[in-house]
Amino acid sequence: MIYHLLYSLRDDVFIFNVVRYITFRTAYASMTALLLSLLFGPWLIAKLRSFQISQYIREEGPTSHSTKAGTPTMGGVLIIVSILLPTLLWADLSNLYVWIAIFSLLAFGAIGFTDDYFKIVRKRSLGLKARHKILLQLVVALSIGLILITLRSYQLYSTQLSVPFFKRFTPEMDWLVFGVSTFLPLVLFVVVVIVGSSNAVNLSDGLDGLASGLVLIAASALTVLTYVTGHAVFAEYLDLIKNTYASELTIFCGAMVGSILGFLWYNSYPADVFMGDVGSMSLGGAIGTVAVLIKQELLLLSIGGVFVLEALSVIIQVASFKLRGKRVFRMAPIHHHFELMGWKESKVVIRFWILGLIFALFSLTTLKLR
Repeated sequence: MIYHLLYSLRDDVFIFNVVRYITFRTAYASMTALLLSLLFGPWLIAKLRSFQISQYIREEGPTSHSTKAGTPTMGGVLIIVSILLPTLLWADLSNLYVWIAIFSLLAFGAIGFTDDYFKIVRKRSLGLKARHKILLQLVVALSIGLILITLRSYQLYSTQLSVPFFKRFTPEMDWLVFGVSTFLPLVLFVVVVIVGSSNAVNLSDGLDGLASGLVLIAASALTVLTYVTGHAVFAEYLDLIKNTYASELTIFCGAMVGSILGFLWYNSYPADVFMGDVGSMSLGGAIGTVAVLIKQELLLLSIGGVFVLEALSVIIQVASFKLRGKRVFRMAPIHHHFELMGWKESKVVIRFWILGLIFALFSLTTLKLR
């Protein structure tokens, strides 16, 4: 909104011409999100306390977590608002990619909100049934996949797959069925990436500041990637699948960085508020959607390397227990395994942040190692 207003006045006031630069608007979107998160954090925490919207702790979890009972949850509402408003203020709202990212954020946020709501009403740590949750996520991701197929018909989206370390290997995500091209692989791939991303972040949200810090790192890496993908010179130099429409997603990612940074002020150990599923699912869905839009789906595995490890630990634990009747880890997700090994919660969080930063930096270096 501010972008459209100020840019329309550029002929009368020359200085307003600066708003056409992505870097300028990304910086201000990030600062706006940070201020919103910091300023309204105390108010939201007080409201959550007054409505007795608090976290219920898993009985089988580490005993040290019992002290967290009663801590306000659903702080992800603040994260969503702090991303949404700066994006609406500073992004070019005629860009369809921005609206797809917003749709993903709000839709997955709504699923997480419903999950949190049932937890609070039922006064237990279980909300929506797993199958219902997955079904809703599949519907949202499938909708995004179908939208992208439509955009492809207007040459607004590429169906090529960008493969890390390879310049020329960019296979098309379509199959020939009875001589007719179908984009079923693309839609299925989009669904797997987005739903997987949402659940991986959700599984990582188990320690104070853990998911927040890891999302902050991943969102920062995606901010760089969205910028270079939409920049003609950088995209050509790095042999990326250039897409000028992706550049506006830099504002969205910048707002995500600012919002999480502000929320982390209240979510760091010992947490004053938890993001809840409304926060973790929306952030995971948004990250997966951005990766799909800028054609860095495979690189997301590296950018969110810790999220992948968290999800894999759960899959391995469940599979091993069902097939062998034995557990591989003391507890899954894997951050609880290290807690039960004797690591302090703050040590687990900081070390996972460091690991996440290593993954993100490595991911960015692959842009040149092609």
